[in-house]
Amino acid sequence: MTNREEIERRRTFAIISHPDAGKTTLTEKLLLYGGAINQAGSVKGKQSAKHAVSDWMDIEKQRGISVTSSVLQFNYAGKCVNILDTPGHQDFSEDTYRTLMAADSAVMVIDAAKGVEAQTIKLFKVCTLRHIPIFTFINKMDREARDPFELMENIEEILGIKTYPMNWPIGCGKEFKGVFDRNARKVLAFSSDGRANGVKKVSETEAELGDPALDELLTPYLHQQLVDEIELLDGAAEEFDLEKVLRGELSPVFFGSALTNFGVEPFLENFLRLTSAPLARVDSLTGEPVDPCRDEFSAFIFKIQANMNKAHRDRIAFMRICSGKFERGMEAYHVQEGKNIKLATGTQLMAQDRAIVDEAYAGDIIGLFDPGIFSIGDTLCTGKKKVQFAGIPTFSPEHFARIEQKDTMKRKQFVKGMEQIAQEGAIQIFREVGGGMEEVVVGVVGVLQLEVLEYRLNTEYNVEIRMQQLPFEQLRWVQNDPDTYNLRDLDLTSDTKAVEDMKGNRLLLFTSDWAVRWAETHNESLQLSEFGNI
Repeated sequence: MTNREEIERRRTFAIISHPDAGKTTLTEKLLLYGGAINQAGSVKGKQSAKHAVSDWMDIEKQRGISVTSSVLQFNYAGKCVNILDTPGHQDFSEDTYRTLMAADSAVMVIDAAKGVEAQTIKLFKVCTLRHIPIFTFINKMDREARDPFELMENIEEILGIKTYPMNWPIGCGKEFKGVFDRNARKVLAFSSDGRANGVKKVSETEAELGDPALDELLTPYLHQQLVDEIELLDGAAEEFDLEKVLRGELSPVFFGSALTNFGVEPFLENFLRLTSAPLARVDSLTGEPVDPCRDEFSAFIFKIQANMNKAHRDRIAFMRICSGKFERGMEAYHVQEGKNIKLATGTQLMAQDRAIVDEAYAGDIIGLFDPGIFSIGDTLCTGKKKVQFAGIPTFSPEHFARIEQKDTMKRKQFVKGMEQIAQEGAIQIFREVGGGMEEVVVGVVGVLQLEVLEYRLNTEYNVEIRMQQLPFEQLRWVQNDPDTYNLRDLDLTSDTKAVEDMKGNRLLLFTSDWAVRWAETHNESLQLSEFGNI
């Protein structure tokens, strides 16, 4: 295959949802249909002792939640599919935000009983900022669910996006018989294997609407209800427009049940038919899009993960290839460092399982061994004409804690652990201006991240810590020139604290909005920002 053919068969998408909507279970079933795994391990499946393939940290397996994004790849129907499975828990939304920067489209999983939930709204806004196509999978139809028309209205009203049902559910809960495929105009009736967690592919029966055999298959009542609802849909629903889908203005909706495998394969087939090949990323130096099929290689780092393999104490930098081809051992220009580096080993990841990659193409996500040279947002490229992709902004933390190690003899492990976890972007570390690491302030987007930090310092670095929650609620980056602007001269409230981050950027921590307004109104030349570049 030529480079262009390899690139055009790539499909790279992120799966987003509110916690517990079934996102990780759907990911597992897509892998099952893609032949990447033989048996899917439901996150909370009692029938199987397996944990979800995409959950690799012990804490994820214990709690049945995803706290890190994982990258999974498989081939299906001639397409090479890259799935970015993201944390659904709002405390880890920053990790999800960075992951969405690497995706070309998003699959939004919604619980059929609950509809759109708070976290879905937040993540959806990130997708709309990037104008990426959004596909909706309404999950858990095998349980009692809201009326499908009501669910569509719920999505349109709360998220402000038009919807187009690609299939339509027949019943719900114990009465869930399957779906009607609106494109093929056929009923797909599924038979479960009788177990709570379908671990195998399900058989399906095809039949035309109005076929007398459907009375027996669905019951006369459900058959008639389906005929009425499809007639209503065909008359009133939004017209299907692929251009609107690709602009992120219309979301194709699929109904199904990931747990029992109902509707997963039709969803996968339609998704791959409708979604696009890798999208062009914009070069921030010229404002021009970078053609994914051009010969020159370019990529950016969107995530760093330490200790994926405890035996090796390694760091992996996750890289999204934006153009050209990666080859193991190739040289690339590291834009932020201003020098050429050798990309010795590329890794393809199935959670913590990994395989060496000799070549990869635009659209692929691969892991690079990182000796400590990469930061989130870094650009790598080859060719005479250098490109640079826009940096990824950091979120302002909402929770703060003072942290110190219990055993002063373990200072080295403490500093190393804190710095490595901070480089992943999960936490932000602050210290007194000009101070050391004996005692640090940690800022996080969600409280659960503090628990993960304590757990990881203990299990991965063998360090016990003391943690004291601090009353700060707001953080602002100081934009003024540090050589001419002394923070000690500022007129601030007594509970405002001046700190610096690991790169020496100066910040102010505030306990309230009122304290922020005080600083802005009492210091005319002070320039504050809510965002800092990583």
